[in-house]
Amino acid sequence: MTRVALSLGANLGDRVAALQHAVDVLSGLGEIVGLSDVYETDPVGGPEQPEYYNAVVVVETDASAQQVLAAAHRAEQGKDRTREVRWGPRTLDVDVLAFGDRVSDDPDLTLPHPRATQRAFVMIPWAQADPQFVLPDGRSVVAVRDAMPDEGVRPLGRLLRTVER
Repeated sequence: MTRVALSLGANLGDRVAALQHAVDVLSGLGEIVGLSDVYETDPVGGPEQPEYYNAVVVVETDASAQQVLAAAHRAEQGKDRTREVRWGPRTLDVDVLAFGDRVSDDPDLTLPHPRATQRAFVMIPWAQADPQFVLPDGRSVVAVRDAMPDEGVRPLGRLLRTVER
């Protein structure tokens, strides 16, 4: 089994429903072992757009990295995600943050996610969902979170639920 962390984000439509949809789809990969609260976050980069809701889900799975990526894309497609503007508004964005301790430069799935440790909207919920996770470079997600400002990240609380299997 591999521990996989995925970030969830949405800033169009019913944001909580979009994040819950992603949790529901990703639960098909295995056991959800971590689920953060939802955070409202200021957009980073891209055009002017509404605030995001972000969360992190952690799954123990025997799926391959490509199967996890395919599930992430299925979740996005289930909420009619389009990719027209880089870092633009979206109904749902699901990113694979880490696949165990695997390191990969594959352009389709770079592991760990190349910008995750630079983004408070990823690291704050990730540290909550799985505070024991250690990145391939040896740093814990908590240490990375503690070294960055939390401006632009506002907790909304436990708005998501795991799926009973």
